[in-house]
Amino acid sequence: MDERNFRSSYYEKVGCYSVEEKKSLNKLLQDNIRNHSKLKQFCLSYTVPTAQRGLLWSIILGVLPLHKNSMDYILLQRTAVYEDLHRAVTKMQYIDHTSPKSKVLQSMWLLENGRLLHPLTGPPDDDNNFMEIVKVLLQIFEDDVETYWIAKEFFACTKGIEQECTKLMELTQTLLKREDIELNNHLEKLGVFNTGEILDKWYVTCFAGVITDTALVKVWDKICGGSRKIVVFVFLDLVKTLRNHVLGCNSMLDLKTLIEQVKDQDATIVNKAIKTWQSNKNHNEITVH
Repeated sequence: MDERNFRSSYYEKVGCYSVEEKKSLNKLLQDNIRNHSKLKQFCLSYTVPTAQRGLLWSIILGVLPLHKNSMDYILLQRTAVYEDLHRAVTKMQYIDHTSPKSKVLQSMWLLENGRLLHPLTGPPDDDNNFMEIVKVLLQIFEDDVETYWIAKEFFACTKGIEQECTKLMELTQTLLKREDIELNNHLEKLGVFNTGEILDKWYVTCFAGVITDTALVKVWDKICGGSRKIVVFVFLDLVKTLRNHVLGCNSMLDLKTLIEQVKDQDATIVNKAIKTWQSNKNHNEITVH
């Protein structure tokens, strides 16, 4: 790592960002017509500054428009939809003033998708997965309108991960076999790579509820930027960091309990996973057979 990259990595770890990066992002956000691909590339290349994350994610995910002049109008429309949904679920007595915000936003989402009155329609895990995502976003953003719309669109991104889950798990094994065959064989024996097991859940919810929110947003920056494979590298660094404990697990429940206790408060595992993902120049070209 050269001196500049080392310095950038250190500053980012302690929550500081280089003047160049800030200037670059500010310029991208201030353009009259924002460049969608450049904004996504910023997410892939850097950790997004906290103060700008809501705006950047909103633009990338399509909540807010690329045309700066249309921002106020679109925001009014988004707010109106939010208020209509909130009023409806309140009138229908699905929520009241004592309801947790996560339940409020989930009820609104179900109503908007035509599933509040018909809960058996749609994939059975969607409700729980959406709730997990909402709980994380409520810790990140303060504005409920912003949180609701980002939750909806981020959840849509996770559907792409769900569709590729089998390939992502195969990629996980391909990489792990190269690095640690013993660890791979043990996880295989536990059934971790079987469809429908816990790894599916972790990937599709992008580790919501597993890793602490302040560390997790760094991973979600990459997902907003278009990377689905980042979840693979997070899992690999989780099990490699906990290798001895993982090898001592005798069941899927043991492993689930172990992983979900980690939290990664200081983002050590997440930072390492992102570094590995970025330095693995061929990770986008890896094919699974």
